[in-house]
Amino acid sequence: MKRLILLLLFISFGELLYGQSTGTISGDVQDEAGNPLPYASVILQGTSYGAATDEEGGYQFTAPVGNYTLIVSEVGFTSLKREITVKAGQLNSIPLVKLKEAQEVLGAFTVRDQKSEYKVEKPSESLRLNTSLIETPQNIQIITGELLADQQVIDMSDGVLRNVSGATRLEHWGNMYARVNMRGSRAAAFRNGMNITSSWGPLTEDMSFVSHVEFVKGPAGFMMSNGEPSGIYNVVTKKPTGETKGAVNLSMGSYDLYRGTMDFDGKLSKGGKLLYRLNVMGQSQNSFQDYNFNRRYSVAPVLDYQLDERTKLTLEYVYQYAKMANVGSAYVFSTKGYGIYDQRATIAEQGLDPTMVDDHSVTANLQHDINDNWKITGQLAYFNSAQEGSSMWLRGIDENDRLVRYVSIWDAINENAFGQVYVNGEVKTGAVNHRILAGLDMGTKEYIADWSQAHNLDTEENPFDMNDRSYGTPANGLPQFDRTKSLKQRANTTVISQSYSGIYVQDELGFFENDLRLTLAGRYTYVSQSSYGTGMEESQVTPRVGLSYSFDNQTSVYALFDQSFVPQTGVLRNGGDVKPITGNNMEVGVKRDFFDGRWSTGISAYRILKNNQLVPDPQDPDDPDDQGQYSLQLGQTRTQGVEFDARGELTKGMVLILNYAYTDSEITKDSREDFVGNVVPGFAKHLANGWLNYKVVNGTLKGFGLSAGFTYQGDRTTWNWSADTQRALPDYFRVDGGLFWENDNLTLRANVFNVLDKYLYSGTAYATYYYYQAEAPRNARLSVGFKF
Repeated sequence: MKRLILLLLFISFGELLYGQSTGTISGDVQDEAGNPLPYASVILQGTSYGAATDEEGGYQFTAPVGNYTLIVSEVGFTSLKREITVKAGQLNSIPLVKLKEAQEVLGAFTVRDQKSEYKVEKPSESLRLNTSLIETPQNIQIITGELLADQQVIDMSDGVLRNVSGATRLEHWGNMYARVNMRGSRAAAFRNGMNITSSWGPLTEDMSFVSHVEFVKGPAGFMMSNGEPSGIYNVVTKKPTGETKGAVNLSMGSYDLYRGTMDFDGKLSKGGKLLYRLNVMGQSQNSFQDYNFNRRYSVAPVLDYQLDERTKLTLEYVYQYAKMANVGSAYVFSTKGYGIYDQRATIAEQGLDPTMVDDHSVTANLQHDINDNWKITGQLAYFNSAQEGSSMWLRGIDENDRLVRYVSIWDAINENAFGQVYVNGEVKTGAVNHRILAGLDMGTKEYIADWSQAHNLDTEENPFDMNDRSYGTPANGLPQFDRTKSLKQRANTTVISQSYSGIYVQDELGFFENDLRLTLAGRYTYVSQSSYGTGMEESQVTPRVGLSYSFDNQTSVYALFDQSFVPQTGVLRNGGDVKPITGNNMEVGVKRDFFDGRWSTGISAYRILKNNQLVPDPQDPDDPDDQGQYSLQLGQTRTQGVEFDARGELTKGMVLILNYAYTDSEITKDSREDFVGNVVPGFAKHLANGWLNYKVVNGTLKGFGLSAGFTYQGDRTTWNWSADTQRALPDYFRVDGGLFWENDNLTLRANVFNVLDKYLYSGTAYATYYYYQAEAPRNARLSVGFKF
């Protein structure tokens, strides 16, 4: 008994001594939206003391007294370090830790058996919103890099739009740039949060350096500079991840497609303060049409430097080179209708000089965490795209489809510079939570082009006969353009420039533990611009009000009202000034996640009233020398519709994307009474897409999979005005599919496009004739990828 008492006293004394030399550490870990992060790692640097967070994001463990660096990390999030002191015998409460989602892996890249994630939770930092998608009072769809790779998408013009409701592409422009329309008009093109839209640009981004693409429906001008009320698409480029890894992909396919990409990611300093990412691409491709081709390569290095624990500098350079056939050579002309000639028909000539584009961009991004709740971001960027080439059209056509083709010079420089500073913060006043966004945007744009020289390839006596096509010896010979003068001297008045600045502020007020959210925002924008020798200055305040409510963490409803202000460039036939677009957008929607958040759905209904929209002047064809030069300004248009989007994982290994959009756009007010009630050209009334990807996750066939998808467009309007007696575009239906096999390192993928081998095209009736561009018949791509 004495020995037992002595042993108990010894143990108690030891516990007392240990308690006096240790302390307990506890706290909570959340994401930026305030959601708990279970299973996050919390550890004291250089020791084995630590714990994983529980289901509610909390943690608690004991460690010896002393000063430590606490490291909190989670897959898909940027790790956080915090200096702490452990005091003897005390409960050391650590302030709430909020982890930021890593840019390079997207907001909701969760590790599961299904490697290719199609669903994400939050937009990129370049959209500036510190809110999850399900809580945002707006329709925002994100197309992940994994999905684009599964579909073997090559560039922004190559199938991206099938993954989002209501988005269509108008004209092809030789893959020079992607003209995206949604909700009745052109969507502004953004890259990393900067509006790089120009009259003919930007150059289509190659997917080799793209992380993901974000589609923001409805006005986003209050935070994203000037943008159409129809919405924007934001291309987000790849950034360093801090992991040492790489990937190589080789592809080949129909029409002499040969393509290679390399992606290197890693550390340039031992401690990881200096990171890098390098993406390289080279591609050669011909066409199903003779004399059409595309040669491209790109180089995109990125450096991340961690200046201190709270400050990071990112430097990025992107260079793209494109060499392609004459822009416009894919068009086919006929007085009889669409699809008259076989898909291989072309008006191109083999001896024409190619069009070449050198596209550069440099971006510097500085981010500083003021504290755990406030962050400031600054960004400067310069874009320069130089083009030398030509375009093609017709001078005239007779009833037997014999035409006189002409080639005009098309040299251009597209130069942009941008500066942005914005702050994100979160603060509480009583029971109300505030998510603050405020910032300054500035930018200048200049587009200079020379279309002043033109050359007829054919003569009226010896026209080009679409029924008996002969190439190589045009009756009037090939053009010889004079480039002895500089482009600026040749361009004369063909200069489009814009300078703008804007200040914006937004407060998202959260009530009832942030279940009810009221968004109040506004923007002041000043714009000075000139086009074709005419100038204007405008300024306007545009408000924004949104309301959203979460029934639970997987269901929300929202309502939104906002306005837009978009200066336009163009030439009116009467010589008048072009007024800016002003518009109102009203939208309501429901968002719902299923299967523990793996599959997301959303449905929205909207109405956009837009004033002063520019459209092509239907009288243009009366003067062939002025074709495409003049615009027509409408009074007011109304676009309304319903959109449905669903994406994510249905069951283990099965991923499904579905979307549908009903769109109706018409002129509601105009001084020309005969215009009221007319449909505004450039949309499909019914548009539906689907994509299914299934992979075997167990058994002998593990890693094997298949995919299939479709695109349907019904009640298509053309991209131009047409007479009542002219034909409408037929409905559009396309099916694609493929097979793949993959393991941890190797991926083999084969896709077939236009499986049903349909004759697909888009086009318009124009004056007394039709012109259209055909899509490729059935074709295929095979790729081999290796990760290391």
